[in-house]
Amino acid sequence: MSNNISIEDVGLNRFHRLLTLRSGGGWVMDGYILSIIGVALVAMSAELGIDGFWQGMIAASALFGIFAGGFLGGWLTGHLGRQKLYFVGPVLFTVCSIVQFWADSAWLVFLCRFIIGVGVGFEYPVAGSLLVEFLPKKYRGPRLAGLTILWFAGAAFSYIVGMLILREFGDEAWRWVVLSPAFIGIALILVRLGTPESARWLLSKGRHAEAEAVIKKVYGQEFSLRNVPQEEAERNASVMDVLKAGYGPRMLFVAVFWSCSVIPVFAVYAFAPRVLSALNLQGAWADYGSVLITLLFVVGCIIGTKLVNGLGRRPLLIHSFLWSGLALLGLGFFSEASEMLVLALFGAYAVFIGGAQVLQLVYPNELFPTEVRSQAVGIGASLSRIGAAVGTWAVPLSLDSIGIGNTMYAAAAVTLLGLLVSVWLAPETKDLDLKDASSLKR
Repeated sequence: MSNNISIEDVGLNRFHRLLTLRSGGGWVMDGYILSIIGVALVAMSAELGIDGFWQGMIAASALFGIFAGGFLGGWLTGHLGRQKLYFVGPVLFTVCSIVQFWADSAWLVFLCRFIIGVGVGFEYPVAGSLLVEFLPKKYRGPRLAGLTILWFAGAAFSYIVGMLILREFGDEAWRWVVLSPAFIGIALILVRLGTPESARWLLSKGRHAEAEAVIKKVYGQEFSLRNVPQEEAERNASVMDVLKAGYGPRMLFVAVFWSCSVIPVFAVYAFAPRVLSALNLQGAWADYGSVLITLLFVVGCIIGTKLVNGLGRRPLLIHSFLWSGLALLGLGFFSEASEMLVLALFGAYAVFIGGAQVLQLVYPNELFPTEVRSQAVGIGASLSRIGAAVGTWAVPLSLDSIGIGNTMYAAAAVTLLGLLVSVWLAPETKDLDLKDASSLKR
């Protein structure tokens, strides 16, 4: 009977759960290591004499690294496979965290953070592609969407660990704060040992015997290549070949919607205390407001994960951009309003943008054939980080030059651009096999 069952229609087995842990650990690591610098930067700057320019460079260095790592990781993953590069990110995280412990200058911290960003850039095409190419279609959307929740969990965990270290041992313990990701990196390397290569990637390279061995190991001896939906992508196709074949609008959609969903979030997340202060939230209001907004980002991602199959990808994305954009418009219009109204609008934005956040990993992995999936995801991640870096740099300048109200209007404009592009180009991939989701013939 199994000869008639697609691997897309099987239930979750032990391997799928373990692979989710293996790949999901990368997003916990990403959230942790990208956020931990915010805990250590003030004490680090005081000891090393880091000025404002280098503080900004260090804060943005990981985003520059993600830009490079997304392109490089996507290209290498398409050519060398997912398995070989599955350890690049954790190794870079671990080594650079150890080097940071001994850092004695701003440029060395900047270099370490840049290389860490390269490792994060690798995680998007490598871990994401490997996971999506094994998951059954019923579980693909929720499991990919859930990775975003893990990112925020890692970010929150970094603040808890970092603040505990500094509170217990004083500001001079910042070196232990930046070293702490190394322990998670080592654990991630160990848990990823034994991960097989993607059978779909092996098939795309014509390595049928190896692909069949992986299928039997993961799904059982009664399964074979007959149970794998065959894709039409040409072997050794490049991203340019695929774009010429008609995938250009999809690449445009992924790049724009991903960028529009992360630019305001990165900007707000990086400067939440200052933004809240500009909105007249001072003292305890600002402290508790920052914590509340972080928690509501997680709540929004959880809701988005629950809706990704039921509501569908396209409606979820459109509603996410629409209501979060309106919340930002409200913040611009009511920038001088009461603390409760400001927090309510900020909280609404954090919750509603969750749908777009979780689809950052779902759409790119579903819309492109196996041969170029990793490259497409890498390009999307890289281009989105250009916008994130610009947005992060622009927030303090915008607050000083045009004020908080107009800054919120600018963030709303970016979000509503995402809405327009989504209405124009967003497809629906719910309930589709990867073969059908990535096909232009539907």
